Amino acid sequence: MAMAFAGLASCAGGPAFDPASVGDAGERVARVEPLSWWTGMKTPLQLLVGGEGISQYDVRIEGGNGVEVKAVHKADSPNYCFVDVAVAENAAPGTYWLVFSRGEESFKYPYEIAARAEGSATRGSFTTADMIYLIMPDRFANGDPSNDATPDTAEKPARDEFFGRHGGDIQGIIDHLDYIADLGATAIWNTPLLLDNEPEGSYHGYACADYYHIDPRFGSNGLYREFVDKAHGKGLKVIMDIVTNHCGTAHWWMNDLPFKDWVHVFPEYTGTNVCFSTNMDPNASKYDLNLQESGWFVPSMPDMNLDNPYVLQYFKQWAVWWIEYAGLDGFRVDTYPYNEKGPMSEWCAAVLNEYPDFNIVGECWTSSIPQLAYWQGGNANKDGFDSHLPSIMDFPLQEAIWRAVPTDSQAWGEGMARVYDCLSHDFVYHDLSKMMIFPGNHDTDRIGDVLKHNPDRHKIVMTMMATMRGIPQIFYGDEMMFVSKDRSQGHGGLRVDFPGGWTGDKVNLFTPEGRAAALTGTDGKPVPEGQLADLHDFTRRLFQWRKDKKVIHDGKTMHFLSRDNTYGYFRYDDTDAVFVFINNSRGKKHVPWSHYAEIADGLHDGRNVLTGEAVEVTDSTSVGPRQVLVVEYKR
Repeated sequence: MAMAFAGLASCAGGPAFDPASVGDAGERVARVEPLSWWTGMKTPLQLLVGGEGISQYDVRIEGGNGVEVKAVHKADSPNYCFVDVAVAENAAPGTYWLVFSRGEESFKYPYEIAARAEGSATRGSFTTADMIYLIMPDRFANGDPSNDATPDTAEKPARDEFFGRHGGDIQGIIDHLDYIADLGATAIWNTPLLLDNEPEGSYHGYACADYYHIDPRFGSNGLYREFVDKAHGKGLKVIMDIVTNHCGTAHWWMNDLPFKDWVHVFPEYTGTNVCFSTNMDPNASKYDLNLQESGWFVPSMPDMNLDNPYVLQYFKQWAVWWIEYAGLDGFRVDTYPYNEKGPMSEWCAAVLNEYPDFNIVGECWTSSIPQLAYWQGGNANKDGFDSHLPSIMDFPLQEAIWRAVPTDSQAWGEGMARVYDCLSHDFVYHDLSKMMIFPGNHDTDRIGDVLKHNPDRHKIVMTMMATMRGIPQIFYGDEMMFVSKDRSQGHGGLRVDFPGGWTGDKVNLFTPEGRAAALTGTDGKPVPEGQLADLHDFTRRLFQWRKDKKVIHDGKTMHFLSRDNTYGYFRYDDTDAVFVFINNSRGKKHVPWSHYAEIADGLHDGRNVLTGEAVEVTDSTSVGPRQVLVVEYKR
């Protein structure tokens, strides 16, 4: 039975005790989750208790008034029970005791209920005022080489392997918070940091082996909380990447599932059909829908059954626990449409019930604008479904940018007209302020690869990220047009190390001196002198300016169609306007200012955002090939 509960100490990073410290109880109770709780919470508390034969015991709580067991539920496995605990509003913080009894036999296990931090329920979250910096921790910086391998984890470091662990960790991120803040970022989204104990490919973290513990090769629960605190001290919010759709085959419960339907089980391995349309297609069959939401993502990632109420409650509490424990500012939910949509709607509503202003963005990877809009909470869906998911990732815009910017074509509907066309569909979306825009991420080609290493076109993309509607996100290194080490290696090749994050690196791109001196790109190929520094400074200038530009955060958009691979648009409100003109063509272009008279008339005090100089735009103003003009005005 010990195999089923093998793993890290079940209370590390939660209450100040572990099973070994409570003698006989620690041997009998192998796991209690959530690890701890707080007074004043709205979310019902249901403890998962694991231990050999634990379902044979009655359970009560002692230690003071206001905390009591309301019900105990047996699972299919005799080695689990689920305990409903009521915590009254006036309950005192402190250590309570779970008392397990069977006939004359009795033993106790401690459980911590802490005082909730003041203002926790009303915490803010990430908004259009933020720029999100996406980091894959294993590839960003190695701040603590001593944890590259640990005795209780399977995979060991192999920095030379594309799909191996390279050693980046939480301390590495802490060490470079100043760099991230100086770039103009105001939020950090890390790919998952929870334990992933698969024997290979564990560096990405998406095959969770323990939902309540940070992977020791990244750090500890305590260090993660320290990272969040230090990020807040630098003006940086922290967004946790979470996965509700699947766990990993190395998860401790896979040796002994609490319920037979804890995960989706088929007679033989059955993968998802990845057919998201079954969720809203009025003609879809139940057979196809079942495969979409119940089939496994890949063989190493068992699909969770959120229709099981105990699984759903487990994930509700787990989400709330991490927000409260670590002081989080947001969630990004991986593979969102692969989940059962009804339970996930309930999950989102539960998190927002506890934290009304909390933002959650879902990865709804689809090229279809109507299908993407379906997933945003509050959308007027014909079937009456409401996901309660506040934010969505704008994959259609990302794809439009990929197709528009790399081409010189001026054919009908080509070039920058693709971006115009994509944004012309904004009428479909319920809330444009709750859309994450991005040029690429850890699952796509790098934007530097897509643009074929062209720095001028890269600046065009960064300009759009800094000035378009929505919440911008860039992938670590995009500020310097990082490219893949080997595109034939797929994900492993694009998730390159950040030079300077490892002891012995010859170049340190975290420093101005290192950027200025760099002679090669992340793929090892030569780059023009000063190019990395120039790209970094260009990106920094835009996003530092954007921080306080309310018209960009909350303003409306007016754009103008062209057929010559240029694109002009305004972001505006009652008092301010920002004009952006993109010339993505080979030749110099004049700004057709008179075409913009309906919004341009009356604008005054123009200032070129990129140079700081006063400027007056007219029909004779020219913009060079593959160049941008960004002007801020008063209205």
